Amino acid sequence: MLSTDDLEALARAHRLLDSPSLAARLSGFIGSPLERGLARLPQAWRARVGALAHDALLRALAAAAKTLKAEADSASPRLHKLLGSVSGGAGGAFGLAGLTVEIPLSTILIMRAILDIARAEGEDIGTAGARLAALEVFALGSHAPSDDAADAGYYAVRAALASGVSEAARHLAEKGLSAEGAPALVRLITLVAARYKVQLTQKAAGMLVPGIGAAAGAAINLMFMNHFQDVSRGHFTVRRLERRYGADAVHAAWQVLDAHRGTPRP
Repeated sequence: MLSTDDLEALARAHRLLDSPSLAARLSGFIGSPLERGLARLPQAWRARVGALAHDALLRALAAAAKTLKAEADSASPRLHKLLGSVSGGAGGAFGLAGLTVEIPLSTILIMRAILDIARAEGEDIGTAGARLAALEVFALGSHAPSDDAADAGYYAVRAALASGVSEAARHLAEKGLSAEGAPALVRLITLVAARYKVQLTQKAAGMLVPGIGAAAGAAINLMFMNHFQDVSRGHFTVRRLERRYGADAVHAAWQVLDAHRGTPRP
């Protein structure tokens, strides 16, 4: 049975992971539905974004942890927001062409922010398990077009990735982060990239909505970073509680929260 404090922590995580989608946040920021921006996206760029997402995630998985100490410390969200805004502003200044450079950079910054939060929640970011849990964040809190309401929840996405995470963890433990001869790792990144590219497409569409100005790149990247930091806090809170109480106990408490979703607080 979870303690009162830990039940409150799980409830906060539930709210973070059940919050409005990135598309809804972007639509609220630009003051109109994203369809206006999506209509302006060239078909060739839409076809390329999947490859960009895949390559960016692979680079981020290998590079991001190198600049962080393994010791537990408090997270530094403001630094990552600042860096993300700067990279977004640079990318936004050059339109879609700039995104081909900005996406790999911002993905590494997001991964670094995710690992920063993971470390603060007690994860050993030098381990394969922690790094793959960080990779999962790019698939969480995102609703792919193929999802229905029943299959888009937090635990459903984790379950869909579970076998891929397990196989990739075995590879990382044996051979490190090289993707050569690592079909398990490539398969996992492909699964995650399929969901991450949805968010990248939404981000690009937000930048292309007419009339939102040259500062949109920085503002949208800040929103992008906020989104992934929120998802990270929720995800690694759940993992911390699972280490303490066991996965089954935490999942059962989560299902109670699901059942009471939308119920007014007393």
